Amino acid sequence: MTRKIAFKTLGCRLNLFETDAIASAFSKKDYEIVDFDQPADVYVINTCTVTNQSDSRSRKVINQAARTAKDALTIVTGCMATNYKEQLQQNEKIDYVVDNDHKTAVLSVVEAHFRGELVNPDQFEKDVFAYAAADETFHTRSLIKIQDGCDNFCTFCIIPKVRGRAVSRPAKDIFDNIRKVVDFGFKEIVLTGVNLGRYKYGGYDFEKLVEAILELPGNFRVRISSIEPDGYSDSFFRLFSHPKLTPHMHICLQSGSEDILLKMRRMYTAALFEEMAAKLKSSRPGFNLTTDIIVGFPGETEEDFEQTLALARRIGFGHIHTFKYSVRKGTRAERMSDQIPEKLKTRRSEAVRLLADEMKREYRRSFIGKTQTVLVEKIDDKGFASGFGEHYVPVRIEESGLERNRFYKVKIDGLTFTDEPVLTGKTL
Repeated sequence: MTRKIAFKTLGCRLNLFETDAIASAFSKKDYEIVDFDQPADVYVINTCTVTNQSDSRSRKVINQAARTAKDALTIVTGCMATNYKEQLQQNEKIDYVVDNDHKTAVLSVVEAHFRGELVNPDQFEKDVFAYAAADETFHTRSLIKIQDGCDNFCTFCIIPKVRGRAVSRPAKDIFDNIRKVVDFGFKEIVLTGVNLGRYKYGGYDFEKLVEAILELPGNFRVRISSIEPDGYSDSFFRLFSHPKLTPHMHICLQSGSEDILLKMRRMYTAALFEEMAAKLKSSRPGFNLTTDIIVGFPGETEEDFEQTLALARRIGFGHIHTFKYSVRKGTRAERMSDQIPEKLKTRRSEAVRLLADEMKREYRRSFIGKTQTVLVEKIDDKGFASGFGEHYVPVRIEESGLERNRFYKVKIDGLTFTDEPVLTGKTL
């Protein structure tokens, strides 16, 4: 009998990579992967706990799985499973709670369960890098995990607790992983981790690793996922002249106020961030710099908030993901005075969102009349293709007959507005 399994992933691209690898391993064992809202024999929920909203979404998905199939096996893993392990183990809707250290053992847990064995996920070996290269994923792009954990201990962040201290994957394993997925046919590689800039293994730091990846053979491009602004040198910026490295980085600003950055215990100043942004934008035409901003951090004054808005305007981000600060138990910020009222956080969040929308439209409009190399991800009901250009902007190609997972040179001729501004164009 072929068993059916469904996956739900919340949170970061690191979680997405890990779900892809786990799902691919199940597929090789002849499990049928189905959508999460369909009946299945197993439900795997890869959770996030970075904010209170993340916890709430994770609990909602756990309840959804219980409603969809009451007799199914439910496994909760990820950061929430690490942060609230004992609490989740008491939840009758959950069969197994698998923390991040043992996430690679999800398949082993399920197989042992169906053999009728008594299973404790903690009995399996800890290895945060023991994920095989995934040939079947939920994405056109292939996510590559190069690093895990963080040593920064920002005062608002719980990640060091749920992901542990910074560790780097052996460079040889990364190169082998990339060679395999390129052989599988993937055209875009996305480097993922908790704090990519802190990569260090053997003779490789992050810059040398990226440089070596760019020299690997094959028709693929490389994208760097969310990263901390950990003091990149001019020699790192030069890498963006390489045709394989996409001109896009998501670098977490969090605040434009020097006082708030100090309270957050961030490892940079607003002035240094702005200087770095200028260098990146000069490295390739139209460089897309996107970011995260936290509003309502304890003690954030109107002046602090206005400094954040002003810095965002000067830099001109292609996109801003804004978070309302939420208390995380066990962090230093939990004990800080001057907690900001929720209504004020909401007002500030809306102000950032409006500015972000304005900058996003302005940035994407700048591509009209130019070209993008689009990796097609979807074909819609009309036969039209859509995907992302090298600058990580969505493009709809208004012609039929194109193929998924192929590069096309597209002349951009317009901008449409649905849920967000999307570039439109025709192939050259």
